[in-house]
Amino acid sequence: MDLLAILEGFNFWSWWIVALALFVIELLAPGVFFLWLGLAAVVTGFIALLLPGLGWQADFAIFAVLGVISAVLGRRYWKPKAGDSADPTLNQRGSQYVGQVYTLQTAIANGHGRMDVADGSWLVSGPDLPAGSKVRVTGVDGAKLKVESA
Repeated sequence: MDLLAILEGFNFWSWWIVALALFVIELLAPGVFFLWLGLAAVVTGFIALLLPGLGWQADFAIFAVLGVISAVLGRRYWKPKAGDSADPTLNQRGSQYVGQVYTLQTAIANGHGRMDVADGSWLVSGPDLPAGSKVRVTGVDGAKLKVESA
């Protein structure tokens, strides 16, 4: 059986089977893209059911247009909402230390030093202070904590 014979035999059931296959792909590889193509295939199946004389070329054109429209509209209106976190500093480790008081591990000389915080050692910037001084974290600059004398 050649490809042309297969395409000519494409009917509304074929579109619904394609839709089902696209929904299964969406379940296996979630990303909310195949969902829109599956919905386009469902609608194309209904159009093929209501207008059986269109031919496979028109059906594929309708599917292509509906697929693009549904993907664009779905992308625009079905965006995952970033929920408000109970901890706004989650995954912002340096920000979690702002306001806390720590002891300097090394002296701050020329505006730079180091201190132990939780399970790690952080670079700090601030006024020159001797090792062992208590400092309060006032901000974060990349991977460096800004401190002042406590």
